[in-house]
Amino acid sequence: MAQPKEHNAANSGQKQEQGALEQAKQTAGELADKAREQVEQGAGALGSGMRNLAGTLRQNAPHEGMMGTAATSLADTLERGGHYLEHEGMSSMLDDLGTLVRRNPVPAVLVGVGLGFVLAQLFRSER
Repeated sequence: MAQPKEHNAANSGQKQEQGALEQAKQTAGELADKAREQVEQGAGALGSGMRNLAGTLRQNAPHEGMMGTAATSLADTLERGGHYLEHEGMSSMLDDLGTLVRRNPVPAVLVGVGLGFVLAQLFRSER
C-alpha cells in the first residue's frame, strides 16, 4: 500500500515542477516582449533625434561651398537614417543586417575582424 502513495507523491512533484517550468517560460517570454518593445521605442526616439539633428544642421550650417555641401550631405544622411529607425525599427534593421551579411560574408568577416582589432587596441591602451 505504500507504493501508490509514493507514486502519487512523485507524480505530484513532477506536475509541480512542470507547472513551475511553464510559469518560468511564460515569464521569460513576457520579459522578452517588454524588452523588445522598449528597444523599438528607443529606436523610434533615436530616429526622431536624428531627424531633429538633421534639421538643426540644415538651419545652422553654411549653405554654400565645401562646408555647405558636406553639411547638406550629412543632414540628408541623418534624415534618411532617422526616418528608417522611426518607421522600420530595430527588428527590421537587424533583418537587413543579416541579409547583408549573408550576401557578403567575406566583407562581413573582415569588418568583424577589424572591429575586434580596434576594440583590442582600445582596451589595451586603457591599461
